[in-house]
Amino acid sequence: MLSDSSNYKKKKVALAMIGGLSIAATSLAARSDGSHFDFRSPTIEPESRFDIQHLYSGFGCTGDNISPPLEWFHPPEETQSFAITLYDPDAPTGSGWWHWQVFNLPANSRSLEAGAGSMHSPLMPASAQQGRNDYGSHAYGGACPPAGDQPHRYQFTLFALDQPSLDIPADASAALIGFMLNAHAIDKASFTLYYSR
Repeated sequence: MLSDSSNYKKKKVALAMIGGLSIAATSLAARSDGSHFDFRSPTIEPESRFDIQHLYSGFGCTGDNISPPLEWFHPPEETQSFAITLYDPDAPTGSGWWHWQVFNLPANSRSLEAGAGSMHSPLMPASAQQGRNDYGSHAYGGACPPAGDQPHRYQFTLFALDQPSLDIPADASAALIGFMLNAHAIDKASFTLYYSR
């Protein structure tokens, strides 16, 4: 019989391999007290439409490109750090579109203020690192789907990680960052917004 530790490691590897870069719809872990790992924006309802202040500025879009405020509750006790991603699986690229990846958020953090995703923002914890998004910048990049498309899904995912920091090169691809996050995820929570133009 496998030990709990061995089963845990096998589960993590299976999730990383099977889940790949997919986004979890809900928290993976149920808690005996009824609480669950919860991730949201205090100013945006899940399943609602992106506001103009959070849309991209460029590519024909005229948003303010401000990352939304985010908050989270009831992470696993063993969490060593957090990461956040924003992904559009509906982008017509064959591989979706990565709008934001931030990792090495400290284990005691429970929120990010609006605008924290700007490049070199003083609102971002000093330990955090932002990966290169598919616009080419190490920052938040808001929604900007092609005109005339059906509404795209924008999936915000919070990862509770088993390491205090991940040693990821500054020029790492979004796929490599996603692989590392899934490989070290203890739990995930997510919500989805929509946008079309």
